[in-house]
Amino acid sequence: MSNVTRSTAAMRAVAVLGAVVATLVVWTVETQLLGIDLRASPVPGVAPVVVGPPAVVSFTLVAGLVAWALLAVLERATPRARGVWLTVAVVALLISLAGPLGGAVTATAAVGLACMHLAAAAVLIPLLARSAAPR
Repeated sequence: MSNVTRSTAAMRAVAVLGAVVATLVVWTVETQLLGIDLRASPVPGVAPVVVGPPAVVSFTLVAGLVAWALLAVLERATPRARGVWLTVAVVALLISLAGPLGGAVTATAAVGLACMHLAAAAVLIPLLARSAAPR
């Protein structure tokens, strides 16, 4: 593995782990300091569940790894990987906001959950885009 590849992998790992930390910080502030009850119904008609640290970590980790994998595939498939990936990332963020906005039990839970999505995106999108191979 070359130094460039190691450096890229390290930057992408930092992006994914940074997103996990960011969402956990937001979760902690919302639940522990602000007292927001973060409950959401994952599927309409299903009883709401409390969104806790295991869910925050696992969903953020999966989203980050999928974003990383998509960027890696695009780098092999097109010389315009960064631009394509950025477009897909922003669209994915906008679509992901439908979950908390439509499934949260309360308006404050919806805002709180949406803030976690935005926190993850605020870390993942710029750091992974910066790690993309130049054209």
